[in-house]
Amino acid sequence: MLIDRPPMGWNSWNTFTNKINDQTIRETADAMVEQGLAEAGYNYLVIDDSWSERERDQDGNLVVCRAKFPHGMKSLADYVHSKGLKFGMYSCAGVRTCMDYPGSFGHEFQDARYFADIGVDFLKYDYCYKPSQADGPMLYNRMSIALKSTGRDILLSACSWGRDNTPQWVRSTGAGMFRSTSDITDTYTSIRDIAFSQLDNLPYSAPGCFNDLDMLVVGLNGNGSIGFGQGCTEVEYRQHFAFWCMLSAPLMLGLDVRNITKEARDLLVNSELLEIDQDPEARPPYMHRLQFNRDGFGDENVRIMFKHLSGGDYAVGIFNFGDEDTGANVRFYDIGIDPMCGYGFELTDVFTGENVGTYHEIYTMKIAAHDCRVYRAKLVQCGHGGL
Repeated sequence: MLIDRPPMGWNSWNTFTNKINDQTIRETADAMVEQGLAEAGYNYLVIDDSWSERERDQDGNLVVCRAKFPHGMKSLADYVHSKGLKFGMYSCAGVRTCMDYPGSFGHEFQDARYFADIGVDFLKYDYCYKPSQADGPMLYNRMSIALKSTGRDILLSACSWGRDNTPQWVRSTGAGMFRSTSDITDTYTSIRDIAFSQLDNLPYSAPGCFNDLDMLVVGLNGNGSIGFGQGCTEVEYRQHFAFWCMLSAPLMLGLDVRNITKEARDLLVNSELLEIDQDPEARPPYMHRLQFNRDGFGDENVRIMFKHLSGGDYAVGIFNFGDEDTGANVRFYDIGIDPMCGYGFELTDVFTGENVGTYHEIYTMKIAAHDCRVYRAKLVQCGHGGL
């Protein structure tokens, strides 16, 4: 299945872990439509681990847990589809899933047919309990072939956590997206660690197979199953979401969308940020060189990104991962604009819609701890003197 844009949707894990059931999923499907999330592009609804019985039946088939899903999974898939959404499920390349349910190792073609018969559109495929002598790339390739053998378009989400050098081979397996990180938690430390870990993976994400930085924690606010304490601040969630968008990462929600706050919803449906994430070219950002202050010291906590967009525009993202407010500057020479070339950038803040002016040499701002600035940039002629 060819994926030309980063997938968007919702996954049950961050909020519910193993506490999933038919009613919760149906209510979530309703809320995704009612809250405008589906209209904004979040169209996959994915059930994570713990949906099955602990063992297969006598014929080796997966068996849905009737205590959780009394109407069966086909009925639930039909309901999700009736809402205009796509339906996703979970399995694992190992002999057991991460929560100790049956994995698909050795049952790939059998399980692929089961998923297709239900009406699955998305398969999150984890990496727990993989036999040490089994080749990981081969197992993902095998499941990809198995899914294609069914004749149904099913997006394979390879959740191998970056193990075994995943970015280097995963595109060859036919996967549509791949995890390159450990599990995220609802903490700023986790967001920052994942962000820094991805700078070497920028070349590996492109249409066809997108680098998955794990589900979003926006709006969890310390609730759910992966939170510690109060969760993150609204500023930290903003930085988190904007960074994922600048990297054209899949956007899989993890909050309880039935109880979404206005702040979380407004951020998640920000059309300017979503346009950056969903840009057809899906180019990785060009990294601005480490900036230096007047004393000659660089701020290693500041990351500046310049992203080419289709249609001739650009995106500029400035991220302060430090614990203190700081000054930051975008020096246009370092992204290709010589001060004497006669061109500059007209900048529009994607959060406020404010046109902040046209600059031809440098743009300087104060940026709070854990915050970010993101601008849509238009290349304009401004003369040698600029503004």
